[in-house]
Amino acid sequence: MSTAVFKPSKSQLADQSDGASNYLNAGFSAKSWLLTVDHKRIAILYLISITLFFFLGGLFAVLIRLELLTPQGDLMQAETYNKMFTMHGIVMIFFFLIPSIPAVLGNFLIPLMIGAKDLAFPRINLLSWYIYSVGGLFTFAAIVFGGVDTGWTFYTPYSSTYSNSNVILVAVGVFITGFSSILTGLNFIVTIHKMRAPGMTWFRLPLFVWAHYATSIIQVLGTPVVTAAIMLIGLERLFGFGIFDPKLGGDPLLFQHLFWFYSHPAVYIMILPGMGVISEVITCFAKKKVFGYSFIAFSSIAIAVLGFLVWGHHMFTSGQSVYTSLVFSILTFLVAVPSAIKVFNWTATLYKGAVSYDAPMLYALGFIGLFTIGGLTGIFLGTLAVDVHVHDTYFVVAHFHYIMVGGAIMAYMAGLHFWWPKITGRLYPEGWARFSALVIFIGFHLTFFPQFIVGYLGMPRRYHVYPEEFQILNVLSTAGATILGVGYLIPLIYFTWSLKSGPKASANPWGAKGLEWEKASSPPSQYNFEKTPVVTEEAYDYEPTIWLK
Repeated sequence: MSTAVFKPSKSQLADQSDGASNYLNAGFSAKSWLLTVDHKRIAILYLISITLFFFLGGLFAVLIRLELLTPQGDLMQAETYNKMFTMHGIVMIFFFLIPSIPAVLGNFLIPLMIGAKDLAFPRINLLSWYIYSVGGLFTFAAIVFGGVDTGWTFYTPYSSTYSNSNVILVAVGVFITGFSSILTGLNFIVTIHKMRAPGMTWFRLPLFVWAHYATSIIQVLGTPVVTAAIMLIGLERLFGFGIFDPKLGGDPLLFQHLFWFYSHPAVYIMILPGMGVISEVITCFAKKKVFGYSFIAFSSIAIAVLGFLVWGHHMFTSGQSVYTSLVFSILTFLVAVPSAIKVFNWTATLYKGAVSYDAPMLYALGFIGLFTIGGLTGIFLGTLAVDVHVHDTYFVVAHFHYIMVGGAIMAYMAGLHFWWPKITGRLYPEGWARFSALVIFIGFHLTFFPQFIVGYLGMPRRYHVYPEEFQILNVLSTAGATILGVGYLIPLIYFTWSLKSGPKASANPWGAKGLEWEKASSPPSQYNFEKTPVVTEEAYDYEPTIWLK
């Protein structure tokens, strides 16, 4: 194993010796933050940026649900509604879900977890945030100038030829942001390979690191494909190249293949890091060594590999060969196995553990329940006959949100609550945090479960009018969205409060295992560790729980 041993200077050690110098109080000038190469500060910059995009995307979701409160299109015109769901999808997927856990928690924690002072390429890490921000500005400009109406999938030839909205601005924004994802993945891969502390073997790595390693492989290999596809849309739109438009000699299905070759693995860019978070939270709050460590680790790699082989299940109704669809259907069933292994092993870890139901654990349990429903309904969509019936209905919308909102965002919230004391050195009000987890869980089910029913009954997605018999289910969904929105606002309030008024956190308030808890202060010192830690024990080496009859 190749390692990079950090040897801070005497002045750096002197700064850290009294615990006073950390990444938060090392300087509050705008210049010190905007030019920082400290992975922890860059994570905070990402946290602020993606939080803004989250609430921007949430605003579009509110407008969508208000429109669907009644069967008639009485709030906005069809074209405006098209822009609402398009901008909701683009902002949430490309500017929140994909970067949220890797860019915030991954950036902050991976060096701490492996005993390194920083990521392998600190300046490239800062560059990735600037690239992300520039891409976001282009997309925001498109919103200001009237939005885009193609759907977040940019299906051709409508996006490349016929749409009269700001396709080029959004395409440039997504194209630029893709490079941020690639650089982050490259940085993580090199860091995990080359900068592990002495004794940190591959099978002593936290499962959070394994999950990000698998995610980084997808980012580096898959993202160039979608950036190339977006670039080709621009070329056809600007210069009339015949790539996707049949009138120009192009093939619209080519774009679908290119787009879904990336965008189905992109689902795992969103969900795999969340799975890593859940592994850390479950074992900590069960106070028990994780069950089947190697199976969970290898299942992350299996998901990354198999995720590249199932894109065709998005195209069952596109006219592709039935034999091709059959192969993609079988592979879709197969890719569910590694995810099922994780859920089984998390459940086995909880069995007879000393479980405590703190806020991170409640979010983690919510993740397991919601992700399981989302995964099982994914099997429905991987079944040819069922998919033909529910394709492009609200059944698909519900399935996707059970995976992304019920899965990725619940995991993100679990991770924020779990590592908030480490990130800020402050505690949040536990009672409010538990309440928010309950509100989000209830609001989520009320929002999206009715959409399974209305979708199975035949209501197509992306329409702003619908038959009156579907209204009661849409009213339930809009009511649930209101509750869900309140649930997301509550953590914003108490996290902001805790930054100034929250009680100071100890180095390890949860009694957790791991270098970030056992060897670093809260918040961590400016260079993470006073000296390079040496790892001498297995991951999650909790004392066996003794149960008394």
